[in-house]
Amino acid sequence: MKLRSLLQPAALAATLVACLAGCATRAVDVRPLPANPAEFIAWDCNRIDDESDLVQQRATDLAWTVDERVGNNILALGVGVTVFWPALFAMRPDGLEAADLARLKGRYEALAVASRNKGCPPPAEGLSAARAAALPLALGERLVYEDRRDARGPARESTLAVSALRRGETEYRSVEAGPPPRLTHLWLQDRAGNIAQAPDGALLWPRLLRGELVLGAVTAGDMLVAGDPLARARMRGQVVAVGPQTVAGRRFDAAVIELFGDAQQGDASTRVDGAIVVDRASGVLLRLDLRSDVGSFSLQRRLVRVEPAG
Repeated sequence: MKLRSLLQPAALAATLVACLAGCATRAVDVRPLPANPAEFIAWDCNRIDDESDLVQQRATDLAWTVDERVGNNILALGVGVTVFWPALFAMRPDGLEAADLARLKGRYEALAVASRNKGCPPPAEGLSAARAAALPLALGERLVYEDRRDARGPARESTLAVSALRRGETEYRSVEAGPPPRLTHLWLQDRAGNIAQAPDGALLWPRLLRGELVLGAVTAGDMLVAGDPLARARMRGQVVAVGPQTVAGRRFDAAVIELFGDAQQGDASTRVDGAIVVDRASGVLLRLDLRSDVGSFSLQRRLVRVEPAG
């Protein structure tokens, strides 16, 4: 595994806190910063659609950062591939965040003009053939994980079948053993590697991983237990290594994110720490190591093999 390390764990916390001073800018004062549609004149429709998705994802990441700090909860309803821009501006971003949002909105509008000028059809929900071929997994393949509650605990295998590849997310189905195997529970994972939906009892992290997972990037969000509204761990992290990694006989572009945080336990809280490793191209989970006195947040999960479709 060729990985480049950067920071020591003790340096993580100092880089994770950001505050902006001064009064918030009114939503009506945040105007798109115009971009030139001619920049995209040589692009085909698929490339325009891909860039539009990327712009909207960056805007959503920025909006979640503002929303969590200010506490508006405007985005609590969830945001998919298509961004509702008025809601983002209604969060009253200020300073650099307002400037970034205006720049992204201007680029999004220029892409829309370029798309209309080329007569592009509405973007399909599914991935283009080129984007799907570039991913390290394919429709119908099965990801087999080995799960342990701790390093000395017994191992249990779980299998997820890739049931859909969409522009903004990958859909999996749990594979239940037996003759014949059956596809059961639904899992949804976005392109960054967040698990947005999972069966009751499973861990999920809907907004933990954001933006480009480059070396040194910081992130924050909640880890939850599906079906249990009281089980929640507030996590922070930093990308400490990136690079090619071969896992289960498949080559991935891995990002290693060191994690630490706290889980509520009655009236007190207890520490949670560990690391998560995801593929930067697809978001596929390669490894998750969590340590905590709260059993729900103590888990070792490793991708051990990828089985062919069918």
